[in-house]
Amino acid sequence: MKEFTHFDSQGNAVMVDVSRKPDTVREAVASGRIRMSEECFCKVKDGGMKKGDVLGAARIAGIMGAKRTSDLIPLCHIVKITGVEMEFELLPESSAIEVRCTARTVDKTGVEMEALTGVNVALLTIYDMCKAVDKGMIIEGIHLLQKSGGKSGRWEWGK
Repeated sequence: MKEFTHFDSQGNAVMVDVSRKPDTVREAVASGRIRMSEECFCKVKDGGMKKGDVLGAARIAGIMGAKRTSDLIPLCHIVKITGVEMEFELLPESSAIEVRCTARTVDKTGVEMEALTGVNVALLTIYDMCKAVDKGMIIEGIHLLQKSGGKSGRWEWGK
């Protein structure tokens, strides 16, 4: 049975000591989506939002979010990010945008939290830039798709 790693024997929160772990190449991919009204979706797709390029701003915000993860998540290690990629897929049949974040490092601990944070920050940025048109947008389905590297090796969602 797996144990929680962020608690000591007395149940106190601790930062996991990774100093004896070797640096390895690590990658994580996370995704999530935001559903919105058809009117809002068309404005994003056509570049018609008054605040500007929604997906361009969300791309930069997602990258910044991934880089600042340890500032936001208690007990999360500072990871030397070597790359972050943000992808957006427009889904007209559901008036949704799927966001995917891939984070990479060569370090002692993984970048799952960085990928997940990148997705969340990008989705929140889309919401912020579009809320004047649609306050009822729904952010959903945020999850890790895959990770590789480290002692536990490769993991994929649903496998």
